[in-house]
Amino acid sequence: MNAGRRVGTLFVVATPIGNLADMSERALRTLREVELVLAEDTRVSGKLLRHFGITTAMESLHAHNERRRTRQLLERLDSGVSLALITDAGTPLISDPGLVLVRAAREAGVRVVPVPGASAPIAALSVSGLPVERFSFEGFLPAAESARRQFLEAVRDERRTMIFLEAPHRIRASLRDMKTVFGPDRRVCLAREMTKLFETVVTDRLASLLSLVEGDPDQCRGEMVICVEGAPAAEPALQEGRRVAAILAAYLAPGQAAAAAAEITGVARKAIYRQRLAEEDGEAEST
Repeated sequence: MNAGRRVGTLFVVATPIGNLADMSERALRTLREVELVLAEDTRVSGKLLRHFGITTAMESLHAHNERRRTRQLLERLDSGVSLALITDAGTPLISDPGLVLVRAAREAGVRVVPVPGASAPIAALSVSGLPVERFSFEGFLPAAESARRQFLEAVRDERRTMIFLEAPHRIRASLRDMKTVFGPDRRVCLAREMTKLFETVVTDRLASLLSLVEGDPDQCRGEMVICVEGAPAAEPALQEGRRVAAILAAYLAPGQAAAAAAEITGVARKAIYRQRLAEEDGEAEST
Protein backbone atom coordinates (compact mmCIF):
# COMPACT_ATOMS: atom_id res chain seq x y z
CA MET A 1 0.00 0.00 0.00
CA ASN A 2 1.19 3.49 -0.83
CA ALA A 3 2.50 5.43 2.19
CA GLY A 4 0.79 8.72 2.99
CA ARG A 5 -2.26 7.86 0.90
CA ARG A 6 -5.79 7.41 2.18
CA VAL A 7 -6.49 3.70 1.93
CA GLY A 8 -10.01 2.35 1.75
CA THR A 9 -11.58 -0.05 4.24
CA LEU A 10 -12.90 -3.54 3.57
CA PHE A 11 -16.13 -4.14 5.50
CA VAL A 12 -17.28 -7.75 6.02
CA VAL A 13 -21.04 -7.34 6.35
CA ALA A 14 -23.47 -9.97 7.63
CA THR A 15 -26.92 -10.03 6.01
CA PRO A 16 -30.16 -11.76 7.10
CA ILE A 17 -30.47 -15.52 6.71
CA GLY A 18 -34.20 -15.21 6.10
CA ASN A 19 -36.05 -12.58 8.09
CA LEU A 20 -35.20 -9.17 6.63
CA ALA A 21 -35.96 -7.53 9.98
CA ASP A 22 -32.62 -8.94 11.15
CA MET A 23 -30.74 -6.46 8.96
CA SER A 24 -28.91 -4.12 11.33
CA GLU A 25 -28.87 -0.34 11.05
CA ARG A 26 -25.09 -0.43 10.93
CA ALA A 27 -25.13 -2.88 8.02
CA LEU A 28 -27.56 -0.68 6.10
CA ARG A 29 -25.46 2.42 6.73
CA THR A 30 -22.29 0.63 5.65
CA LEU A 31 -23.81 -0.65 2.41
CA ARG A 32 -25.03 2.86 1.59
CA GLU A 33 -21.73 4.58 2.34
CA VAL A 34 -19.18 2.32 0.64
CA GLU A 35 -18.34 2.85 -3.03
CA LEU A 36 -18.81 -0.79 -4.03
CA VAL A 37 -20.59 -3.90 -2.70
CA LEU A 38 -19.03 -7.28 -3.48
CA ALA A 39 -21.70 -9.99 -3.61
CA GLU A 40 -21.54 -13.75 -4.03
CA ASP A 41 -24.54 -13.62 -6.38
CA THR A 42 -25.57 -10.16 -7.58
CA ARG A 43 -29.06 -11.40 -8.46
CA VAL A 44 -29.73 -12.56 -4.90
CA SER A 45 -28.09 -9.57 -3.22
CA GLY A 46 -29.68 -7.20 -5.70
CA LYS A 47 -33.10 -8.07 -4.29
CA LEU A 48 -31.86 -7.31 -0.77
CA LEU A 49 -30.39 -3.96 -1.72
CA ARG A 50 -33.49 -2.94 -3.67
CA HIS A 51 -35.70 -3.87 -0.72
CA PHE A 52 -33.84 -1.36 1.45
CA GLY A 53 -33.50 1.24 -1.29
CA ILE A 54 -29.72 0.92 -1.52
CA THR A 55 -28.29 2.05 -4.87
CA THR A 56 -24.58 1.37 -4.25
CA ALA A 57 -22.75 -0.19 -7.21
CA MET A 58 -22.41 -3.97 -6.94
CA GLU A 59 -20.06 -6.52 -8.48
CA SER A 60 -19.72 -10.28 -8.07
CA LEU A 61 -17.08 -12.00 -5.96
CA HIS A 62 -17.49 -15.75 -5.79
CA ALA A 63 -15.48 -18.95 -5.59
CA HIS A 64 -14.72 -18.95 -9.32
CA ASN A 65 -13.38 -15.41 -9.68
CA GLU A 66 -12.09 -14.44 -6.22
CA ARG A 67 -8.42 -15.23 -6.84
CA ARG A 68 -8.44 -13.49 -10.22
CA ARG A 69 -10.17 -10.36 -8.88
CA THR A 70 -8.31 -9.91 -5.59
CA ARG A 71 -5.33 -8.00 -6.98
CA GLN A 72 -7.62 -5.50 -8.76
CA LEU A 73 -9.70 -5.04 -5.61
CA LEU A 74 -6.58 -4.39 -3.53
CA GLU A 75 -5.61 -1.68 -6.02
CA ARG A 76 -9.01 -0.08 -5.57
CA LEU A 77 -8.66 -0.19 -1.80
CA ASP A 78 -5.20 1.37 -2.17
CA SER A 79 -6.72 4.21 -4.18
CA GLY A 80 -9.04 5.04 -1.29
CA VAL A 81 -12.16 3.11 -2.33
CA SER A 82 -14.01 1.36 0.51
CA LEU A 83 -15.65 -1.98 -0.22
CA ALA A 84 -18.33 -4.08 1.49
CA LEU A 85 -18.23 -7.86 1.19
CA ILE A 86 -21.54 -9.70 1.56
CA THR A 87 -22.77 -13.20 0.84
CA ASP A 88 -26.16 -14.54 -0.26
CA ALA A 89 -27.23 -14.89 3.39
CA GLY A 90 -25.54 -14.69 6.75
CA THR A 91 -21.92 -13.95 7.60
CA PRO A 92 -19.36 -13.94 4.74
CA LEU A 93 -16.55 -16.53 4.71
CA ILE A 94 -18.52 -19.04 6.83
CA SER A 95 -18.71 -21.77 4.16
CA ASP A 96 -18.81 -18.90 1.64
CA PRO A 97 -16.23 -17.02 -0.48
CA GLY A 98 -14.12 -14.15 0.83
CA LEU A 99 -11.11 -15.68 2.58
CA VAL A 100 -8.72 -14.96 -0.29
CA LEU A 101 -9.65 -11.28 -0.36
CA VAL A 102 -9.72 -10.81 3.42
CA ARG A 103 -6.36 -12.52 3.89
CA ALA A 104 -4.75 -10.52 1.07
CA ALA A 105 -6.19 -7.27 2.42
CA ARG A 106 -4.85 -7.91 5.90
CA GLU A 107 -1.42 -8.84 4.56
CA ALA A 108 -1.43 -5.59 2.57
CA GLY A 109 -2.21 -3.54 5.66
CA VAL A 110 -5.80 -2.73 4.69
CA ARG A 111 -8.22 -2.20 7.57
CA VAL A 112 -10.76 -5.04 7.59
CA VAL A 113 -13.86 -4.29 9.68
CA PRO A 114 -16.57 -6.80 10.67
CA VAL A 115 -20.19 -5.68 10.64
CA PRO A 116 -21.68 -8.65 12.53
CA GLY A 117 -25.14 -10.07 12.24
CA ALA A 118 -26.94 -13.31 11.43
CA SER A 119 -25.12 -16.64 11.21
CA ALA A 120 -27.13 -19.81 10.66
CA PRO A 121 -24.69 -22.17 12.47
CA ILE A 122 -24.60 -20.02 15.62
CA ALA A 123 -28.35 -19.39 15.51
CA ALA A 124 -29.01 -23.13 15.33
CA LEU A 125 -26.56 -23.93 18.13
CA SER A 126 -28.14 -21.32 20.39
CA VAL A 127 -31.54 -23.04 20.30
CA SER A 128 -30.40 -26.67 19.97
CA GLY A 129 -30.33 -27.48 23.68
CA LEU A 130 -26.93 -29.13 23.16
CA PRO A 131 -23.76 -28.10 25.04
CA VAL A 132 -22.42 -24.77 23.78
CA GLU A 133 -19.31 -24.27 25.96
CA ARG A 134 -17.10 -25.83 23.27
CA PHE A 135 -18.09 -26.56 19.68
CA SER A 136 -16.59 -27.13 16.24
CA PHE A 137 -17.95 -25.92 12.90
CA GLU A 138 -17.47 -28.64 10.27
CA GLY A 139 -19.29 -27.04 7.32
CA PHE A 140 -20.80 -29.19 4.59
CA LEU A 141 -20.29 -32.94 4.72
CA PRO A 142 -18.76 -34.60 1.62
CA ALA A 143 -21.38 -35.45 -1.01
CA ALA A 144 -20.06 -38.93 -1.79
CA GLU A 145 -21.16 -41.63 0.65
CA SER A 146 -17.71 -43.19 1.13
CA ALA A 147 -16.07 -39.82 1.77
CA ARG A 148 -18.90 -38.80 4.10
CA ARG A 149 -18.58 -42.00 6.14
CA GLN A 150 -14.81 -41.54 6.32
CA PHE A 151 -15.22 -37.96 7.55
CA LEU A 152 -17.75 -38.96 10.21
CA GLU A 153 -15.50 -41.79 11.37
CA ALA A 154 -12.70 -39.24 11.82
CA VAL A 155 -14.82 -37.10 14.17
CA ARG A 156 -16.64 -39.95 15.93
CA ASP A 157 -14.82 -39.33 19.23
CA GLU A 158 -14.94 -35.51 19.08
CA ARG A 159 -16.02 -34.32 22.53
CA ARG A 160 -17.28 -30.90 21.41
CA THR A 161 -20.71 -30.25 19.90
CA MET A 162 -20.30 -30.39 16.11
CA ILE A 163 -22.12 -28.14 13.63
CA PHE A 164 -22.69 -29.29 10.06
CA LEU A 165 -24.46 -27.77 7.06
CA GLU A 166 -26.37 -30.03 4.68
CA ALA A 167 -28.32 -29.85 1.44
CA PRO A 168 -31.98 -30.98 1.47
CA HIS A 169 -31.45 -33.79 -1.04
CA ARG A 170 -28.73 -35.35 1.14
CA ILE A 171 -30.24 -34.94 4.60
CA ARG A 172 -31.65 -38.47 4.84
CA ALA A 173 -28.39 -40.10 3.70
CA SER A 174 -26.30 -37.97 6.06
CA LEU A 175 -28.50 -38.75 9.08
CA ARG A 176 -28.37 -42.45 8.23
CA ASP A 177 -24.57 -42.32 8.12
CA MET A 178 -24.49 -40.39 11.39
CA LYS A 179 -26.69 -43.03 13.02
CA THR A 180 -24.36 -45.77 11.79
CA VAL A 181 -21.15 -44.03 12.86
CA PHE A 182 -22.24 -42.15 16.02
CA GLY A 183 -24.84 -44.66 17.17
CA PRO A 184 -28.65 -44.33 17.42
CA ASP A 185 -28.65 -42.65 20.85
CA ARG A 186 -26.41 -39.64 20.11
CA ARG A 187 -28.44 -36.43 20.49
CA VAL A 188 -28.76 -34.28 17.39
CA CYS A 189 -30.58 -31.09 16.41
CA LEU A 190 -31.94 -30.41 12.93
CA ALA A 191 -32.62 -26.71 12.36
CA ARG A 192 -34.36 -25.88 9.08
CA GLU A 193 -35.16 -22.57 7.42
CA MET A 194 -33.81 -20.52 10.32
CA THR A 195 -35.72 -17.19 10.80
CA LYS A 196 -38.02 -17.99 7.85
CA LEU A 197 -41.76 -18.71 7.74
CA PHE A 198 -41.41 -22.49 8.01
CA GLU A 199 -38.58 -22.58 10.56
CA THR A 200 -38.40 -25.82 12.52
CA VAL A 201 -35.93 -26.89 15.21
CA VAL A 202 -36.04 -30.50 16.40
CA THR A 203 -33.64 -32.03 18.93
CA ASP A 204 -33.83 -35.79 19.54
CA ARG A 205 -31.83 -39.00 19.47
CA LEU A 206 -30.42 -39.81 16.04
CA ALA A 207 -32.67 -42.83 15.53
CA SER A 208 -35.83 -40.87 16.35
CA LEU A 209 -34.84 -37.84 14.29
CA LEU A 210 -34.02 -40.02 11.30
CA SER A 211 -37.46 -41.66 11.55
CA LEU A 212 -39.09 -38.23 11.62
CA VAL A 213 -37.20 -37.03 8.55
CA GLU A 214 -37.82 -40.23 6.61
CA GLY A 215 -41.54 -40.06 7.38
CA ASP A 216 -42.11 -36.34 6.72
CA PRO A 217 -41.12 -34.87 3.32
CA ASP A 218 -41.39 -31.35 4.76
CA GLN A 219 -38.35 -32.09 6.93
CA CYS A 220 -36.27 -32.48 3.75
CA ARG A 221 -36.83 -28.95 2.48
CA GLY A 222 -34.97 -25.69 2.91
CA GLU A 223 -31.61 -24.61 4.31
CA MET A 224 -30.35 -26.98 7.02
CA VAL A 225 -28.01 -26.96 9.99
CA ILE A 226 -27.26 -30.13 11.96
CA CYS A 227 -25.85 -29.87 15.49
CA VAL A 228 -24.50 -33.14 16.92
CA GLU A 229 -23.72 -33.73 20.57
CA GLY A 230 -20.09 -34.57 21.24
CA ALA A 231 -18.95 -38.05 22.17
CA PRO A 232 -19.27 -39.02 25.85
CA ALA A 233 -16.18 -39.26 28.02
CA ALA A 234 -14.39 -42.59 27.88
CA GLU A 235 -15.61 -45.11 30.46
CA PRO A 236 -13.21 -46.27 33.21
CA ALA A 237 -12.83 -49.69 31.57
CA LEU A 238 -11.88 -48.06 28.27
CA GLN A 239 -9.40 -45.81 30.03
CA GLU A 240 -7.78 -48.88 31.59
CA GLY A 241 -7.67 -50.59 28.21
CA ARG A 242 -6.00 -47.55 26.72
CA ARG A 243 -3.49 -47.40 29.59
CA VAL A 244 -2.51 -51.04 29.06
CA ALA A 245 -2.28 -50.54 25.30
CA ALA A 246 -0.01 -47.51 25.81
CA ILE A 247 2.38 -49.65 27.89
CA LEU A 248 2.36 -52.50 25.37
CA ALA A 249 2.88 -50.07 22.47
CA ALA A 250 6.55 -49.81 23.50
CA TYR A 251 6.98 -53.48 22.53
CA LEU A 252 4.24 -54.16 19.95
CA ALA A 253 2.74 -52.59 16.85
CA PRO A 254 -0.33 -50.41 17.62
CA GLY A 255 -2.82 -52.99 16.36
CA GLN A 256 -1.15 -55.80 18.30
CA ALA A 257 -0.98 -53.65 21.44
CA ALA A 258 -4.70 -52.93 21.19
CA ALA A 259 -5.50 -56.61 20.67
CA ALA A 260 -3.41 -57.65 23.67
CA ALA A 261 -4.91 -54.92 25.85
CA ALA A 262 -8.39 -56.05 24.82
CA GLU A 263 -7.62 -59.60 25.89
CA ILE A 264 -6.26 -58.41 29.24
CA THR A 265 -9.04 -55.94 30.10
CA GLY A 266 -12.06 -57.31 28.24
CA VAL A 267 -12.60 -54.03 26.38
CA ALA A 268 -13.31 -54.16 22.65
CA ARG A 269 -10.11 -53.93 20.58
CA LYS A 270 -11.59 -51.39 18.16
CA ALA A 271 -12.59 -49.09 21.01
CA ILE A 272 -9.09 -49.18 22.50
CA TYR A 273 -7.47 -48.64 19.11
CA ARG A 274 -9.74 -45.67 18.24
CA GLN A 275 -9.13 -44.06 21.63
CA ARG A 276 -5.38 -44.45 21.25
CA LEU A 277 -5.42 -42.90 17.76
CA ALA A 278 -7.53 -39.99 18.99
CA GLU A 279 -5.09 -39.31 21.83
CA GLU A 280 -2.08 -39.53 19.48
CA ASP A 281 -3.76 -37.03 17.13
CA GLY A 282 -4.37 -34.69 20.08
CA GLU A 283 -0.72 -35.01 21.17
CA ALA A 284 0.45 -34.26 17.61
CA GLU A 285 -1.71 -31.13 17.38
CA SER A 286 -0.38 -29.79 20.70
CA THR A 287 3.26 -30.07 19.64
